[in-house]
Amino acid sequence: MDLKQIFGTLFTLAGAAILVFAVIIVLDGASSFFGLAVEGWEALVVGILGFIFFSTGIGLIKNNNSGGR
Repeated sequence: MDLKQIFGTLFTLAGAAILVFAVIIVLDGASSFFGLAVEGWEALVVGILGFIFFSTGIGLIKNNNSGGR
């Protein structure tokens, strides 16, 4: 595994976790989750950041030019 695949995997997993966190906040409507106070528009910002991490990770994995394939 080269460095692009490692970072792609890490970014994809982090992005998925952040997206799940944002969805739980939006659907639950709670102002506090795991001790973090997040209001409505802040959940949108968290969701956008999660999407950026997720799509960047997928892009790194997809555009990997390793010689093993």
